[in-house]
Order: sequence, then structure tokens, then C-alpha cells
Amino acid sequence: MIRSVLVANRGEIARRVFRTCRELGISTVAVHSDADAGAPHVREADTAVRLPGDAPADTYLRGDLLVRAARAAGADAVHPGYGFLSENAAFAAAVAEAGLAWIGPPPAAIEAMASKTRAKELMAGAGVPLLAPVDPGRATEADLPLLVKAAAGGGGRGMRVVEELAALEGELKAAAAEAASAFGDGEVFVEPYVVGGRHVEVQILADAHGTVWTLGTRDCSLQRRHQKVIEEAPAPGLSDELRGTLHRAAEQAARAIGYRGAGTVEFLVSADGRAYFLEMNTRLQVEHPVTEAVFGLDLVALQLTVAEGRPLDAEPPRPHGHAVEARLYAEDPAAGWQPQTGTLHRLALPDGVRLDSGVTDGDTIGVHYDPMLAKVIAWAPSRDEAVRKLAGALERARIHGPVTNRELLVRSLRHPEFTDPGALDTGFYDRNLPALTEAAADGAGVFALAAALADAHGRSRFGGFRNVPSGPQVKTYACGGTEYAIRYRLGRDGLSAEGFPGVRLLALGPDEVVLEVDGLRRQFAVARYGDRVHVDAPPAPGGGATAPASCAFTALPRFPDPTARTEPGSLLAPMPGTVVRVAEGLTEGARVAAGQPLLWLEAMKMEHKITAPAAGTLTALPVGPGQQVEVGALLAVVAETAAAEEAVTEETAADAG
Repeated sequence: MIRSVLVANRGEIARRVFRTCRELGISTVAVHSDADAGAPHVREADTAVRLPGDAPADTYLRGDLLVRAARAAGADAVHPGYGFLSENAAFAAAVAEAGLAWIGPPPAAIEAMASKTRAKELMAGAGVPLLAPVDPGRATEADLPLLVKAAAGGGGRGMRVVEELAALEGELKAAAAEAASAFGDGEVFVEPYVVGGRHVEVQILADAHGTVWTLGTRDCSLQRRHQKVIEEAPAPGLSDELRGTLHRAAEQAARAIGYRGAGTVEFLVSADGRAYFLEMNTRLQVEHPVTEAVFGLDLVALQLTVAEGRPLDAEPPRPHGHAVEARLYAEDPAAGWQPQTGTLHRLALPDGVRLDSGVTDGDTIGVHYDPMLAKVIAWAPSRDEAVRKLAGALERARIHGPVTNRELLVRSLRHPEFTDPGALDTGFYDRNLPALTEAAADGAGVFALAAALADAHGRSRFGGFRNVPSGPQVKTYACGGTEYAIRYRLGRDGLSAEGFPGVRLLALGPDEVVLEVDGLRRQFAVARYGDRVHVDAPPAPGGGATAPASCAFTALPRFPDPTARTEPGSLLAPMPGTVVRVAEGLTEGARVAAGQPLLWLEAMKMEHKITAPAAGTLTALPVGPGQQVEVGALLAVVAETAAAEEAVTEETAADAG
């Protein structure tokens, strides 16, 4: 019997495993980097072991340190979570060699699936349907579009879609470079890119006694950067025949490699209903909660059952209802999915949904790890009910801190293509992202008015009311690139605000403002953190797809600092990170085209391409590969063509003079 488990991971998945361990009476051991010293998973464990350093390569990816930590803490088992070393056969073997129980599949099974190219060869022998690989040296226009993929790792890294044959060589090099940086293995391969395909997967669970469960299907088609955003179970709109094909193929894959424990077999389903094996994840998936909700199971508890050598029941329980999960990220979808950092002041969801999170109020979102804040899961008897429930919960959530993808999630769940299961495919965001990230056409102004009124109350012991005539009070806020200059008067006769003729003030406090807007009573909760103001309100009836239910403002000073400017054409680091590479042959003085890649910045497990904002001349490139930069650091300066030519003309004229 397992009595103490070390989780060789961090954040949400560590907390998830600890929760089950506590319910089963198993003691828990956390590990942590220096950056995670005060993290929730560390605070919640029975004991914790420090891994010196911040970077994953020095901490969570050091198998030797993890094994040593388990033995030092007296753990008798190791759970790898997902990511990091969860699919590392050498680490699994080292755990077993140290006399510890490995809560995962046998090292040989992990090794068999570690390389996507070798896994495909093995699956072909087991009769699992596959996409035929493409020799990049012989690819023709008829083969387009193509997908370049890293043979190792996952999470969408080292993956490129190629739509023009001339771009294939460059994308092969870029994918190989990213794969080598992320996984230490630069091997890539090429296969057809299936337009209009769906990402469907089968959860499996196998014991050491010959039993293999296939626990239904999940659809994970809504992805950004080939990483999942919204997942659901069961996958909607599949025929019984196709569902049976997927279950049989997943079971064949598991039996072909002598699998034990929890795993997922992933497939691409084409528009004409044919299924192709993509890969097998030899670990617990991020999206496992939707399967748990539909089957009424605890997959972590079942992992422990299998690790202890106990048998599964002959058949799994029958599924019931529908579950949908949304991944809440600290990122800005409108700015190329750029990760965000800072203090998470508050994260609160309404009752009735499951929240799996690695962070709590007051935690700092840093640059070292994935920007996922939480997973929000809703279950209901039907798909329509589950989707409505999840969208409503996200809309009513209180999320104060860095910019998140919350609004995108709500709009995605309510989009006609998502509510129609027949329209699902992996191109959802390619088609719809501009509309889904469109700023609210109207409605944000009344949130800014509420912020200004709450601020007035907080600054006045008389509640912000004035007895003598005076000019209007002025407060200016910025949100999403738009400035809101709020001009208002508060007197004994009530509120008078320019631009808000139909608004009446009903109640006023420092943290709450109640207004009547066009005859409707609306209640606004206001929270301030320095110069940031978060305003939340119940969604307005009939407000439309882009009407806000919350707004985050920056209070602007009355007299801006005139020296707070940067040279035109300056490209500043959007976040702290590391410059991983500079475009080949790029030097100061080079002519660049608009949109041309200049350099790549790595932060929060993603690469971010920095491009030229306009055609012109690269006049400064103060950074190089391997250099650490802070947010706002100067990366490059591009003088636009017209400006550069004007400067040359002036210089020539001065020389002539």
C-alpha cells in the first residue's frame, strides 16, 4: 500500500493529486523551485523539498534531484503529473530503481510512445489507422498544406503549418530549432495537414491483469498555437460507428505496448469522418476532469489503484451527461496570445462549477512557467446546458490581475460554430479570432463612470457630494487602447454625467455603485489595486456578444509625464524572457520589410516572434541570443522608410551646407 506520494510537478496538477491523496489518507510531499517557494501546492503539502534555482532545467526537469527529494522525505511513490518529466522513460526507470513506486505506465511503454515517428511505426503494425508521412525532399504543390511536427514533446511546440512549398525549408529549420530548445531533440517530421479536421481523443485506463478501459471520447478541437483551450466529453456529433472505431483503435494501441495506468490516445478526425492516430500521451491529461465528471470517477485514485497492483473492475461505469472545460490563461488573445505577468489579486468563480487551479489570491504570475491560471469545468445532463453553465460562470467570475482570455472563452462558448457540433474543427480560431477579440463597441463607458464615482466616494468623507456649484469632476481611465474621460457632478440633486443622459445614481459606496441605466438597475462592484481598477457587474440583459460583464481600467494621471516616451519604431520586450535567436544575417543597418521576423523571445514555455512594425531600416539591435531581458527592455529599433530617407536627405543637405 502506498503511504506517501511525492508529486514531481507543480501548480494545478500537484494540488489535484494532493487532493485525492488527502481523501485516501496518503501523506503528500511537494517539491518547489525558488520561484515557487510560497506557491499553493507547497503550502498544501504535508512536507516540501526545495529544488535550488528558478528555471525548469535546474529544478523540475532534474530527475536526480527529484528522486533524492523523494527518498529524503520518506515518500514511497512518485506521481509525475503532466509536463516536465511525466513522459520521460529514464526518470520512470530511475524512480523504480530507487525502490519507489512509479504512478504511471512502465518505462518501456513510455519509451515506445516517446517519439511520434517511432510511435506511428508501432501503431501501423498494430493496425491503428495513420496519416502517411511526407518526404519533405519530395513534397509537391499537390501535397499542400503540410504540417511540420516535432518528434518529441508536445504542447504545440516545434509545430508549423506550411501552405506554400517555398516556405517548407525555413519552417523545418524553425521547428527543429524550437524542438531542440524545448525538448533537447531537434527531430521533426512532415505529414499532411488535414483542413477542417477535429481533434478527438480517447481516455484509457489499464491494469496489470489484462483489463483495458476505454473511457469515452473527448473533443479538444478549439486550440491556439496547437494547444488546447476548450475540451469536452463526450465528443459531440460522432456516429456510433466512428466512436466504436476510436475505442477499438485506442485499446489496440494500449495492448500493443503493454500499457498500464492512465493514458490518452489522440486522433485527427477528418471532415469525411475518417480517424487517424496522432500520438499517445503516456500520462494524465490536463483535460481529465471532463471524463471524471461524465463517468463519476477519480482518475488519480484509479492511478494509485493500478500502481498498487490492484485490478480494475471488468467494466467501467456507464457515462452520464456532458462536461465542458475551459482553460483560463494569463494571456492577451488580441495581441498574439501574449502571456501576461503580475499579481493575481483575486480569482473567484460562482458555485456550481469545478475549479482546478494552481494559484490563489495574491500569487504572482511569473515568467518561468505556463500561463494557465486555472481550469473551469461544468457538468450538466446535456451539452447545451453544460455550455451555458460554463459560459455563465466565466462571465460572472471575479478575475483581478493580469489580462486573461476569459472574455474569449465566453464568446467562444456562445459562438454559433461551437454551439453547432457539426461545425467544430481545429481552424476555429483561425477563422474567428478577430471577431472574438473585438473590443466592446459600447458599454465600457458606464463601467468607467462607476469607477469614477466609487473613487469620488473613497476620497470624500461626505460621500463625494458637493453643496456648492462647481465645474465637473474629471477622471480619465484607459482600457484596451481606449481612453474614457468621465466628467460628472454629484450634488444633492443626484448625478449629472456628460454623455450619460439616461443614468441615475441609486446607491454609492467605495466598493459598490448602483446605477439605473436606461431604466434597468445595475450593480457594479469596484476593486482598486494601485492605479488599476476592476469593475464587475452582472451581464446586462440583451447586451450582445461583445457587451462587457467586467472591465479593468488604468487610472491615468491628470498631467502625463512628457518625458515618458520612446524613440519611434522602438520594439520593447512585452514580458521578461530570453532572446533565443535572431533572424539569420540580421545586423544594424539592414533594410527590413513590414512584418519581417527580427528575433524570437522565449517566456512562459512559449516562443514569441518579434517582427518589424513597418518597412524601414534596423537602426539598433542591442540584444543577442541567450540574453535575458526585462519587460519594457529595448529589443530593436526600426526607422520607417520615409523617416529614414528624410534623415538621410537632411544629413546630405547639412554636409552640403
